Amino acid sequence: MTDIFGHRSLQNLCLPIFSAPMFLVSGPELVVASCHNNIIGSFPAANARTTGQLEDWLKEITAKVDAKIHASWAINLITNKLNKRLADDLAITCQYKAPIVITALGHPGPVVEKVHAYGGLVFADVATVEQARKASKTGVDGLILIASGAGGHTGSICGFAFLAAVREFWQGLLVLGGAISSGAGILASQILGADFAYMGTRFISSKESLAKPEYKAMLVDSVAKDIINTAAFTGIPNNMLRQSIEKAGFDPDNIPSSAKSKLNFDDPHSGAKAWRDIWSAGHGVGEVKEILSVKEIVASLTTQYRQTLQKHIINRSFS
Repeated sequence: MTDIFGHRSLQNLCLPIFSAPMFLVSGPELVVASCHNNIIGSFPAANARTTGQLEDWLKEITAKVDAKIHASWAINLITNKLNKRLADDLAITCQYKAPIVITALGHPGPVVEKVHAYGGLVFADVATVEQARKASKTGVDGLILIASGAGGHTGSICGFAFLAAVREFWQGLLVLGGAISSGAGILASQILGADFAYMGTRFISSKESLAKPEYKAMLVDSVAKDIINTAAFTGIPNNMLRQSIEKAGFDPDNIPSSAKSKLNFDDPHSGAKAWRDIWSAGHGVGEVKEILSVKEIVASLTTQYRQTLQKHIINRSFS
């Protein structure tokens, strides 16, 4: 997987993975560890409480990630018009020349021209075929398909159908997210036609993530049946851990109207109970067996990927 597609931002990869940007989970340590282990590390700009803190994080990441020997990193920007930090966060992103910028929950347009001006790539996070079609016309370099089964904000379309539908009109880079937590899943996404897998849940439990120890332990103890899809806490469909909803004092099957809220684009940290105390995970949570370092996770995924590929080559000939 070394030096795929030629672009400098997609070089030095051992596996075609984005460690997905996760609110209150992905920070500089997780990003740097991902890049040092040759997968693309990413984080949401909103994880930094201010644009000033964001600059501190960008200084740290750019100082520790060498583009000549490490995989690239990506920053996730909420491009919704209600995000009052967007202009400042985008300016500092461009100042530090983020190799990859991921847009979400809004039109990618304001980002594309500025990022392309310094040679960066832009990937648009989309949850429907209609969103993908609109984003494909904005000049983005890639589309990130958030299929059903993804942790956090999730789509409603099976990855198989989602990817096939988008490939009918988009021949650029595609990233598939949704219940991909193993090396076999990474390979399967490629066979379907994706260029990369978007993997979040597997890295929440990493030693380098910002997730609380209780959150990581809950992931280890959970399986797919423990995931509940609800829009109650942010106004947008989310896959969340049933046990964390119960622990927060709610009945997952009868969430009272008083608990319902909408995502605060102005200050996502303000009253962010839905993320601090009610925790997200995808349908692939059953693959999380223990708390490991990013290095150990990537090594395990690489072994699984190679073993699956070898088995596929040897045992799956239908000619």
